[in-house]
Amino acid sequence: MDKSAMEVRLVPAEEADFEFAFAAKREALGPYVEARWGWDDALQREFHRQRWTERPWSIIVAAAGEKVGTVSVARTAAHVQFGEFYLLPRFQRRGIGTGVLQTVIRQADTDGFPIKLEYLKGNPVCSLYKRHGFFVVAENDSHYFLVHTPRAPDE
Repeated sequence: MDKSAMEVRLVPAEEADFEFAFAAKREALGPYVEARWGWDDALQREFHRQRWTERPWSIIVAAAGEKVGTVSVARTAAHVQFGEFYLLPRFQRRGIGTGVLQTVIRQADTDGFPIKLEYLKGNPVCSLYKRHGFFVVAENDSHYFLVHTPRAPDE
């Protein structure tokens, strides 16, 4: 991780973190959802609850103990699924996303697993993913689907 980046750690989410995770999603992703479909808080909360129960979530915590965002990293038999990656806006562009993503990439590369993710069209997070070797493999009317292939340890 870049020396100027804020040090963070991932802590397994608990039920008590649900509201924080939803607020992080609303702040980080909300403007892009709003632009495309409009933000319906009840509907988004329902979607969030479904994903909350389906996936393993972590809370991204800064060195001082402040919660700064969320991520879900799930390993399947064939790949690592990366998602629910929401950083509060005041913590964006500080190297946190890069640090979290690099950690996941290093582990997936070590294990020889590709990483899959999707993101909403119009979300500028695409530049982060492309800088780290993800490439688009499919798209639909609202999302891009990306893959990062594992690299050999010496690459």
